[in-house]
Amino acid sequence: MRLIIMGPPGAGKGTQAAHIATRFGIPAISTGEIFRSNIKRGTELGKRVESIMVAGGYVPDELTNEIVEDRLAQADCEPGFLLDGYPRTTGQVEFLDELLARDGHRVGAVIELTVDEEATVQRLLDRAAVQGRADDNEETIRERMAIYHTETAPLTAIYADHGVLVRVDGMGDIDEVTDRIAAVLTDIDD
Repeated sequence: MRLIIMGPPGAGKGTQAAHIATRFGIPAISTGEIFRSNIKRGTELGKRVESIMVAGGYVPDELTNEIVEDRLAQADCEPGFLLDGYPRTTGQVEFLDELLARDGHRVGAVIELTVDEEATVQRLLDRAAVQGRADDNEETIRERMAIYHTETAPLTAIYADHGVLVRVDGMGDIDEVTDRIAAVLTDIDD
């Protein structure tokens, strides 16, 4: 099962990715978490992406693609995976499709979490206060939402054309949303 979870910042992608990964026995892979971990450890990658992330921007495709390719080559991804935060551009979609096709695979489903934007902004501000995340202030959050709407949201049209897009209401109790997602994934082959 090769899955992607999409939605605006704060839609609950990370939370749902962890629940779905556990339920289906596949790793949840968050490019944002990979980047934040490298920033925290002071790695070369962390230094390259820190200023981009603090400003609310997206890490360039070439660098992100390289990280995703490396991660998907690991043994735990052989039975499948759930990508959170990738792809975000049409170039990344094309790269992922080509990468998977090399091994005779494809994306089985793209889950789009739909949420109320103002509730999501508040959710992110609350998370920033609890976790102390410098990349979650209101200005940065709104910039990330604008980038999502202009650059990432159009990807849903591509996945709809591929017949793999499923929209799921992301508002409400975590377990309710997880159950909604699981229900639409029961017939997914890849």
